[in-house]
Amino acid sequence: MSAQRLVVCASHSPGMERDKERVLGTDFREGLAEVRRTVAAFGPDLVVLFGGDHRRAFRHVVPAFGLALSAGIMAEAGFPAARLRVPGDTARALGEHLLDSGLDVAVCRGIELDHAFAQPLRDLLGAVDRVPVIPLPVNCATPPLPPPARALAFGRAVGSFLDGLSDERVLVIGTGGLSHSPPSLEVDTFDLSDEERARLIAEGSEAAREKIRPEWDSAFLEAVAGWDEPALVSLAERATDEAGVGANEVRTWLAAGATGGAGLRTVRYQPVREWITGMAVVSGA
Repeated sequence: MSAQRLVVCASHSPGMERDKERVLGTDFREGLAEVRRTVAAFGPDLVVLFGGDHRRAFRHVVPAFGLALSAGIMAEAGFPAARLRVPGDTARALGEHLLDSGLDVAVCRGIELDHAFAQPLRDLLGAVDRVPVIPLPVNCATPPLPPPARALAFGRAVGSFLDGLSDERVLVIGTGGLSHSPPSLEVDTFDLSDEERARLIAEGSEAAREKIRPEWDSAFLEAVAGWDEPALVSLAERATDEAGVGANEVRTWLAAGATGGAGLRTVRYQPVREWITGMAVVSGA
């Protein structure tokens, strides 16, 4: 991997935002703090962020892979709406590179993204607009999903573009997973209102706490550490049945990791029942 590139993958959860006292997920939070220090020392000039969409930015038309030329963060969980600093020329060049590489990526403008993108930017950089960022949405929620092998190909193509940015320090982030099954994603409904979403989450939260699968998470993290692509593909293909619908978000980890093609060490792993998720953070440093 280029010395000018740092790959980090981390779980996200709305439950983190609701935990105002920061008493839950303390091991995971410590891991995030450690990686945040690593990111600060690295000093990125650009962030490339692979994130899933929770059927909010994309409802009627759902691209397998997207690239945002301009984007914002929606108001959510007490945080105000914000604009992302998307470097238009670089993003457009990346889009052209992807198309030339045989990746049919959907170019997006003015999309509003949720905590899947906002949370890692705040956790790792301190603010969503601190560093220029190219958002790369990956469909992890609305079947049919892109095959895991295709997510790897997407990441490799992005990585080959980044190889040409020799003068920039690039932070690559994959966000989502690990095992979890949010009630709002267990129903295949594209036009869910915010009120109906909240009702499903409230009614299904207790059952969702029992759907974390540490054994699957451990196997996935082991495959990430050794960058065992056949194992990663196999685990991701079985994610819905073995680790819940939310585990499909590991497609973003596959894409992010494939930009460098090297193992990522597990900094922390902690199943957090109150956040209904197996939470992990891994780093290439």
